[in-house]
Amino acid sequence: MNKEKYLEMRNALLKEIEGLIAEGKIDESNAKMKEVEALDNKWEEIKLANANMNALKDKTKVTDIENKSVEVKGGKEVDILVKDVKVDETKVYEAAWAKVMMGRKLEDNEKVIFDKVNAEFNNAYTHTTENTPTLIPQTVVAGIWKRAEEMYPLLADVKKYNVKGTLVINRHDSIAEGDAAWYDEDTATADEKNIFGQLTLSGCELAKAITVSWKLRAMAVEDFIPFIKNELGERVGVALGTAIAQGKGKPGESDTFKPEPLGVETALNAESNTPQVVTYNPTAATPDPLTYAKITEAIGKIHSSYLAGCAIYANNATIWNQLANLVDDNKRPLFIPDVTSGGVGRMFGMVVKADAGVSADSIIIGNPGKSYILNTNEPMSLATEEHVKARTVDYAAYTIVDGGVLDTKAFALLKKSA
Repeated sequence: MNKEKYLEMRNALLKEIEGLIAEGKIDESNAKMKEVEALDNKWEEIKLANANMNALKDKTKVTDIENKSVEVKGGKEVDILVKDVKVDETKVYEAAWAKVMMGRKLEDNEKVIFDKVNAEFNNAYTHTTENTPTLIPQTVVAGIWKRAEEMYPLLADVKKYNVKGTLVINRHDSIAEGDAAWYDEDTATADEKNIFGQLTLSGCELAKAITVSWKLRAMAVEDFIPFIKNELGERVGVALGTAIAQGKGKPGESDTFKPEPLGVETALNAESNTPQVVTYNPTAATPDPLTYAKITEAIGKIHSSYLAGCAIYANNATIWNQLANLVDDNKRPLFIPDVTSGGVGRMFGMVVKADAGVSADSIIIGNPGKSYILNTNEPMSLATEEHVKARTVDYAAYTIVDGGVLDTKAFALLKKSA
């Protein structure tokens, strides 16, 4: 299989995936994505085999060591066995990328792989920045996402895609007429009238700059990568984690905020008559505290098809000041501390997860894995800018992502009223 055949097969699969997503066939699209991953892995094996073959062809210089050994008194005889060493391009690129970010010289084999990966990346995307960004290795990106998801479990639980450009998902909102019904023999079956909507994720630019001194940049390569993972993971995590819960979405003509993913809270508050929202206010003139009945009312608003994967998300203060103090009619605590299930406790059989992205005095109950879509429209890249006089270097991370709620019936929001 050559490169042209590989790209032809890959593009055909991607078109199938886009069509399945547009039809709302998520399980089928996921299966097709596995085929793309298998095809990519096969192509990587082919490229690796070609690289090894070319390396053997180029190995023309041989050092003649026959009869040139020097006897060393007291030395031991050692058998030297030389084996073919396969090149792991992923690891080579990671090390090469780190060296470039640290301003160090690359070895010839590192430069070949580094240039090849970034040529493919920059040909796929159009950039207008003066400094061409370099693609962050997948292993580093995975570490950045892992760090972000550790701090923001709602971000960790949403459904994620990596579709370049605009992602459009059709959704079935309701059946206006002609739902299933009982008929007698002489009555014709009514025509069905469906109401469909669309979730369109066009992409929002997310950037983060880090300024590092030359002295700090002189760290070892093996220390630089964890530093980048932690630094970007924490800061990018704050932006993404907060947006999933509170993001304002796309601005209108009179709005001044920048485009960002649409948060769960924003989507539920924006609905007419806010059917998925339950309010409380213990400090009002007539106190309306958060109670057992309020929690069950909110859970009752979630469609039964989503209940199996539901969890409860709130910030740390709301969990320990509000939820942890709730009791039922028999004065038994509703909140059970439990750190073994992926959160800090359990309520009504659901895991309670501490998420700093949820607004103060608000509680999100829902199933983000089934009904919140987060798409990475452009992979994360990193550009550098040197400041000679200040002896510092700027690292600017850049990616395009977008997200939105696929079905609000998968969520309920408890919030303190104004």
